[in-house]
Amino acid sequence: MSNQFNRRLALLDDDDHRALLGQGLRGIERETLRVDAQGRLARTPHSPALGSALTHPHITTDYAEALLEFITPAEHDIALALHRLDAIHRYAYAKLGDEMLWGVSMPGELPPEEEIEIAWYGKSNIGMLKHVYRRGLALRYGKAMQCIAGIHYNYSLPERLWQLFAQEEGITEERRHALRDFQSESYIAMIRNFRRYSWLLMYLFGATPALTTSFLRGREHQLETLSDDTLYLPYATSLRMSDLGYQNDAQSGLRPHENSLESYVTSLMDAVNRPYEPYAKLGTKKNGEWIQLSTNVLQIENEYYSTIRPKRVIRTGERPVQALCNRGVQYIEVRCLDVDPFEPVGIALDTGRFLDAFLLFCALEESPLISAHDSQLHARNFARTVKEGRRPDLTLTRDGVEVPLTEWALELIERIRPVAQLLDDQHNEGDVHQGSLARQKAKIEDPSLTPSARVLEEVRALGSAAAFGLQQSRLHAATFRDSPLMPAEEALFDEMAANSHAEQASIEQTDTGSFDDFVAAYNCSRLCSNN
Repeated sequence: MSNQFNRRLALLDDDDHRALLGQGLRGIERETLRVDAQGRLARTPHSPALGSALTHPHITTDYAEALLEFITPAEHDIALALHRLDAIHRYAYAKLGDEMLWGVSMPGELPPEEEIEIAWYGKSNIGMLKHVYRRGLALRYGKAMQCIAGIHYNYSLPERLWQLFAQEEGITEERRHALRDFQSESYIAMIRNFRRYSWLLMYLFGATPALTTSFLRGREHQLETLSDDTLYLPYATSLRMSDLGYQNDAQSGLRPHENSLESYVTSLMDAVNRPYEPYAKLGTKKNGEWIQLSTNVLQIENEYYSTIRPKRVIRTGERPVQALCNRGVQYIEVRCLDVDPFEPVGIALDTGRFLDAFLLFCALEESPLISAHDSQLHARNFARTVKEGRRPDLTLTRDGVEVPLTEWALELIERIRPVAQLLDDQHNEGDVHQGSLARQKAKIEDPSLTPSARVLEEVRALGSAAAFGLQQSRLHAATFRDSPLMPAEEALFDEMAANSHAEQASIEQTDTGSFDDFVAAYNCSRLCSNN
């Protein structure tokens, strides 16, 4: 362990400071496709009964009209966030009729591209901006790729904790924004450690070792054939996170530097403002209709597909990068988790407990700067794990030396153990974090316990990835339908839905200016002020 890790751990283990660990926030974003009773993509629009996709705080759509996104409030305990997520699912099922929520990350059989409807957010300028952005995604990546679902884990530590660490390191508020900058750079350092070790999450929680043949739309691949409609790799953990999932040529060379917030922001904004010849040939309009927001490498900064992002809650009319520049990093968003097909809400409490220990470890441990060479090695370790993480002889590169994945993984479990113990001391609910750690260790020692191995076993038995998805979707649907919300809870959601429709109507009624002017102003907005 580094000296920094031991110092910070000792600080938090002090009776005066231990309560800080219970003041951070956790939130979940879960994506899931609406499908019919046979598992085919739903062709119906987003149900008005669920509220406005533009303004509802907890129920929206992601890329496709049929791709729902459920967003929990931020909670101090992941168990509370998951309770909220469960309630959102039960409410959705009360409004879905005969439709179901697809229970795995990779879609089943998809219709032709032209039949996949892009999400619609109404006629306001901001609603049209969201819709046209998705038209651009369809041009750049294809619609099938945008139908992949995942779990995003939002995580923050309390500002008081960062202040404690800053004081211990002799940083005070004498310099304007000193503590804010320390917090931002500490989150960036945490992200660097995540880059070093996130392959472990893919091994432990990856759940997409197979996919339907139709998903690839004729693209070249090196997958093996399991059946007429299913491709797989025998030791894969997460094909969703491989180059078969989120990828395209324009982003292939985009590697935002995470050695400082400034370099991260600068590299992203360069991509937002740098023309890309293949997109320029398409233009922004076709027959007078907008087809993409710009012809640059990225239309907006959120187009960058990353396994983790530094984040800040944005204000009305503000861009994500503006929020980071003006007020610093507030939390991080982990984006590499597959939907857990064995959990009705897509993520287990046990997973959340481990993530809390893993992410706190990343925050406490020393985090050297990452060179371009280091970045390539981290990406290679991640890529190896998603495609062949369960291979018995698989090695990863550490400090220039090839080491067995299992050896390194077990070492990391032991390095995380003091953090899990500290969280349990603060939590007062038994050894829940240490228990999760033990179950993750068991997966390392026995790969057959991993979600990817369990999924592959089921897919083999059924002979089809789509059949497995349908089986799990039906099981989860029965879980939620057999235990609906209490009337009072459903009434609260109904009120929220009605309020969201009223808010969207207000936005549309008060809109001024043309959409062309709105896009121009958005693209030219001042990115960072001197606040």
